[in-house]
Amino acid sequence: MSAAAPPVSGEVPELEKKLEDIKLEADKIEAPPPTYTTPEHSKETSVAAALREKKEGPLKTPIVDPVESAIPTTTTELTSEQEGKYEALLEIVKSWKEIPSMKGKEGPITEDEIMWLTRECLLRYLRATKWVTAEAAKRLLGTLTWRREYGVADLTGDHISPENETGKQIIFGFDIEARPCLYLNPGRQNTEPSPRQVQHLVFMVERVVNLMVPGQETLALLINFKSSKSRSNTAPGIGQGKEVLNILQTHYPERLGRALIINIPWVVTAFFKLITPFIDPLTRQKLKFNDDMRQHVPPQQLWNEFHGDLEFEYDHEVYWPTLLKLCEEKHKEQYERWVKGGRHYGESENYIKGGNAPSIGSKVAEAAQEKDAPVPAIVPEPVAEATEASAKPKEEA
Repeated sequence: MSAAAPPVSGEVPELEKKLEDIKLEADKIEAPPPTYTTPEHSKETSVAAALREKKEGPLKTPIVDPVESAIPTTTTELTSEQEGKYEALLEIVKSWKEIPSMKGKEGPITEDEIMWLTRECLLRYLRATKWVTAEAAKRLLGTLTWRREYGVADLTGDHISPENETGKQIIFGFDIEARPCLYLNPGRQNTEPSPRQVQHLVFMVERVVNLMVPGQETLALLINFKSSKSRSNTAPGIGQGKEVLNILQTHYPERLGRALIINIPWVVTAFFKLITPFIDPLTRQKLKFNDDMRQHVPPQQLWNEFHGDLEFEYDHEVYWPTLLKLCEEKHKEQYERWVKGGRHYGESENYIKGGNAPSIGSKVAEAAQEKDAPVPAIVPEPVAEATEASAKPKEEA
């Protein structure tokens, strides 16, 4: 067989280009899907974008966005006195370089801790302490110490995973005011009382905070005490109930927007009566027993087990890793915005979460520019030259 004729001059570059195009197409087919790296990357690469795509059958993953009609309640504008108390508290927290601890966890304040000290965080503690600046500062520092000693940042999805294998806690959808919904299903209890059960709730509250939309600071708690087929009593013990209440009221003030509780058996009613003295009056007002949940959560985002229209099926192998990836993505985006804004104490949560509010960094820059701006020179007014006549003293008549 005779050898093929070599390509004529001018064909080689064209042939190489075609081969390169074919290779690129093959790479596209074989390459794994791109992963999210920064907020500036295409939305098609994000976990959130993938979750927004409609799928057939029961939903098995978290919901990313509230319905369009759900809008966070507008916050009341601060009075001049309240703004002054906030500024005083901000100056105090800016002075914190070390976090104290009686359990060997003391040390320099970290970036994550500074990022946690947002404007809204400081205001939540001020409201919780009735605007007593010194008390708010004491409680804030106490929470920073508790977060270290309890190991909030060290709680991992792998450690908590066994607690949620049955879906006894689910973050799913938003209420009518765009609060993320945390569902508690005591009837799906699958473990014995232990410190990890309480850690589980703390871990899930932290994930709810990750998923809050701009302008939202509170969550909706939905609890269904539907009886368990395998356990006769799934209500927590008094000791554990008091521990959970203490953590939520002390270290997550002003975070509960509403709590909707249904299917309450007599044993749970008795439990609530026992712990009611430990619940602060403001929290008590937010508890709604056997209310129509469809009045509080849009039916299209309300789980059908809670009388909604949305069919949801808990599959731990699907839901759990998806929730963790979504929260990790949200946290990374928020951290990058905080860094871009200048790593400030008292940064705006609205800005960090991608809202329309400007970073506090822009205000700091403006103030610095005004401070460093040269003082305008005072130009003296022109003085008329004295003439010989005007210089002479006026003769008396």
